[in-house]
Amino acid sequence: MDRQLDWILTGMRDAGCGPEAIITAERLCGAGHYSELIKHLRKCRCDLMEELHQSQKRVDCLDYVIRQAEKCAVLNSCS
Repeated sequence: MDRQLDWILTGMRDAGCGPEAIITAERLCGAGHYSELIKHLRKCRCDLMEELHQSQKRVDCLDYVIRQAEKCAVLNSCS
């Protein structure tokens, strides 16, 4: 059991989960509440996906700014 718990917590740390999420997982796993643990891990994944989508939106904005700057450089004027 300890090896399994260590593996889960290490994976969560590697994924960038915060201390609170890790403590919650440790508590759930230690209590044998595996279905709740899986729900918790899925929520952590969902949170990370939301961060990913927000980062993608910021990258898309910068891509647009870069394209506009490149147009200005080609035309040698920005309006």
